[in-house]
Amino acid sequence: MLTSRLSRRAVLAGTAAAAALTTVPSLQGRAEAASVTPTYRWRTAVIGGTGFVTGVLFHPSVRGLAYARTDIGGAYRWDDRSARWIPLNDDLGWDDWNLLGVEAIAVDPAHPNRVYVSLGTYAQSWAGNGAVLRSEDRGATWARTDLTVKLGGNEDGRGAGERLLVDPRDSDTLWLGSRHDGLLKSTDRGATWKAVSFPATPSATGQGITLLVAAGRSVYAGWGDSDGTAANLYRTADGTTWEAVPAQPSGAAAKVPIRAAYDCHTRELYVTYADAPGPNGQSDGSVHKLATASGKWTDVTPVKPGGTTAGGTSRSSEAESGGGSSDTFGYGGVAVDARRPGTVVVSTNNRWAAVDTLYRSTNGGRTWTSLKESAVLDVSETPFLTFGADEPKFGWWIQALAVDPYDSKHIVYGTGATLYGTRDLKHWAPQIRGLEETSVRLLISPPTGEAHLLSGLGDVGVMYHERLTASPSRGMAANPVFGSATGLAQAAAKPSYVVRTGFGDHGNGAFSNDGGKSWAPFATQPALAKDAPGPIATNSDGSVLLWTFVHWDGTKYPAQRSTDNGASWSEVSTYPKGATPLADPADPTRFYAYDTDTGTLFASTDSGLTFTGRASGLPSGDSQFQLTAAPGRSGDLWLSTKTNGLYRSTDGGATFTKLTSCWASHTLAFGKAAKGADYPAIYQVGATEAITGVYRSDDGAKTWVRVNDDRHQWGWIGATIAADPRLYGRVYIATNGRGIQYGEPV
Repeated sequence: MLTSRLSRRAVLAGTAAAAALTTVPSLQGRAEAASVTPTYRWRTAVIGGTGFVTGVLFHPSVRGLAYARTDIGGAYRWDDRSARWIPLNDDLGWDDWNLLGVEAIAVDPAHPNRVYVSLGTYAQSWAGNGAVLRSEDRGATWARTDLTVKLGGNEDGRGAGERLLVDPRDSDTLWLGSRHDGLLKSTDRGATWKAVSFPATPSATGQGITLLVAAGRSVYAGWGDSDGTAANLYRTADGTTWEAVPAQPSGAAAKVPIRAAYDCHTRELYVTYADAPGPNGQSDGSVHKLATASGKWTDVTPVKPGGTTAGGTSRSSEAESGGGSSDTFGYGGVAVDARRPGTVVVSTNNRWAAVDTLYRSTNGGRTWTSLKESAVLDVSETPFLTFGADEPKFGWWIQALAVDPYDSKHIVYGTGATLYGTRDLKHWAPQIRGLEETSVRLLISPPTGEAHLLSGLGDVGVMYHERLTASPSRGMAANPVFGSATGLAQAAAKPSYVVRTGFGDHGNGAFSNDGGKSWAPFATQPALAKDAPGPIATNSDGSVLLWTFVHWDGTKYPAQRSTDNGASWSEVSTYPKGATPLADPADPTRFYAYDTDTGTLFASTDSGLTFTGRASGLPSGDSQFQLTAAPGRSGDLWLSTKTNGLYRSTDGGATFTKLTSCWASHTLAFGKAAKGADYPAIYQVGATEAITGVYRSDDGAKTWVRVNDDRHQWGWIGATIAADPRLYGRVYIATNGRGIQYGEPV
């Protein structure tokens, strides 16, 4: 994206993230800590986006400079020389996980190297407060100010306009709109903040300020808590006094101002509206423009939800098919062309009947052309974007939208899974290279075969990574296609056999006989599978399946067992409800399950037919547990606990011993043994001292070395971890919004 010429390389995505060579400081303070720490290189396994890009912002005075924000994966800067996005917030650690949701980005037109981001994923009581980061070097380094208010980068309304703005009259002054605490102002470039008077009253559950935009020397603010009759757009001309903009539109179609853009040539402010903040739940919307000099408002809605525009005529060239009341949607993004007065682009949002589109006008909104009908989409470098269909759709959740101020035909828009861009208004392709936002749930590194990695992901199912430097060529695993994956397991002694489970419309479980390249659905599935598909396990020779079920509301159900590859299922009444099943890697008759409610290890020695309790009195009620088996060994079990550390059993769960080398263990994996070692290398996300990080042990967990560093932390990384059984030192990290990170010693 954002390159100076139209080419396949410029438009398409798909290479690995830039390598970063780092030296990790030695662990201090423990007699058992290793004295030598490794140097690791960290890269991102390429998938290509996969998450909601909530904002794209071109710098108005620097060609080729842009920023993007995501709802759970941090902010990015476009590097025009390498034609890729550079992540800017990977240094946020475990305790700062809530700051990886970006509420807004602001740039200073007068100082090109300055950039500001406001961070905070959730505004709920259990989440931490937000923060503002400020940089003088385009995000290479940051100074941080913690706020006393909460922000909501992954809440409803996250695709609305930028809520952070540099004042057009003074670069030292910044404005920050909050959801529940009104308007904040800084007069020292974001170092300190204080609340200022604003005409609208915030609520504990509302949207608050949805956008801040400069129009000349004035600042406009959108308000998301209007009932459709009260004012929802305010302005200040002096930086002190705010007033409602006179004669502004009202009604359901103009209830929530979503985004705004100012045409400095015509002195007109364009505002998109919807009846809800989005990205979901919108059914009505409109587009209006304000002549800021005269105060005159004009309705320039391209197509009114339902099939016609206000006044009964369509301003769009789009052929309306299947219109009527079913064609409901709101309006989302808006961007003006800095080079061509009166040229503006807007997007629809939440339009499922006719599919979302972009409308472009070259005459100030008098007439519009829909760009979807003539669009040629090329997703060859990110094949998952077909989502199992023959062709990709133009997009959904289109709220991020930008026009390059140096190239009128270079338009970029965000969807729930990628960024699309064009340089000729016809040919579109993902412009996502370097930006990876996947929420990763499951990882397997097979001992044999073409792929070194299989992954189970939120929203985009299961993928077979034949290469780590390009998006999987098969895209999402099909037959059936899943939304989010919930289970992924491989037969230890028969690695060609793999099973998976997840949420899908055409089946919730499938098997593969070629290591995950191709799939077939189970012939039958338990009724619970549709609404509560949980983790699945297969024994070492693939002859038995054990499937568990947990509803999204937390309700746990008995496990189901199959001995005919999913053709039939029977309930296992003695299995602890809701526990994640684990197969013994060496003995096909053994399964294990850890009951987190009672702190009891359950085991089966009859291929999962019955389970009995073994060790008890283990940690219970913890918020996170993981039971892992050492490869090639029967009964060698490891129990990771968040607040009680690490336990090991060598007798199939009859007894456990607590290890003293770490005080917290979130997730554990085994990889190829170090040279001369007689036990697999162990990797964990955990803590041996104060820092929660990624650690490796080459001596059976007696000592640990940290293999990540303070620049590579990725927030919360406690879901799962995998290590390569064929390459010593390589470890794969599941992140919640930064995709799959993998590191190896150099």
